[in-house]
Amino acid sequence: MFTGKVAVVTGAARGIGRAIAELFRRHGAQVCILDREPNPCFTGDCADRETLERFAGKVVAEHGKVDFLVNNAKPLMQGIRTCSWDDFLYAFKVGAAAPFWLAKLFEPHFAPGASIVNISSSRDRMSQPQTESYTAAKGALSALTHALAASLAGRVRVNAISPGWIDTEGIVYSGPDAEQHPAGRVGTPQDIAEMVMFLCSDKAGFITGQNFCIDGGMTKLMVYHGDCGWTLQPKG
Repeated sequence: MFTGKVAVVTGAARGIGRAIAELFRRHGAQVCILDREPNPCFTGDCADRETLERFAGKVVAEHGKVDFLVNNAKPLMQGIRTCSWDDFLYAFKVGAAAPFWLAKLFEPHFAPGASIVNISSSRDRMSQPQTESYTAAKGALSALTHALAASLAGRVRVNAISPGWIDTEGIVYSGPDAEQHPAGRVGTPQDIAEMVMFLCSDKAGFITGQNFCIDGGMTKLMVYHGDCGWTLQPKG
């Protein structure tokens, strides 16, 4: 499906990013990875501007174009009680500034029919306590998605995916953990990777500026005492 195409994936050494990179390869694409963890392509921190520029230069020098850019690198997750000023800014560098800067660096080199997919999070619309740095960065990435879609209109389609609970450890959940999802299970990295493939394909040619929440329906289900196997545990 993607033979002859060049896919760039950040944060692809493990988890969702790794599943995306592997599926691109299975579909015939050449995959370029940027990750802090050692990998065969490029090891570096997405929060560092010079790293982004050296990585982009390497991709363009070796391939001459970019067909797909998937911004998946994970921002730091800390909350208001522990997150420092620098930590908060670091999360934004990884989660929002790097996707913007890579789009800017690659803009002259995007091939016809190119696509950007930003991996946001269902936390762009709901939260847990003490997750401010991550949640705010993902919210910024979701907004960046429609801004880039407008700026790159006619040249590059730009969409986002907001995963819900995605297990990256191969655990099979049952009981309340699964039942609180209308789909009946916790998600897998493959669920997200398949949506990336669709959004990058010609089948999604009329889709841009959108954010797809892939969460098994979890954000749509209100859970009260007695629902989905959950039981209220009184305090004291």
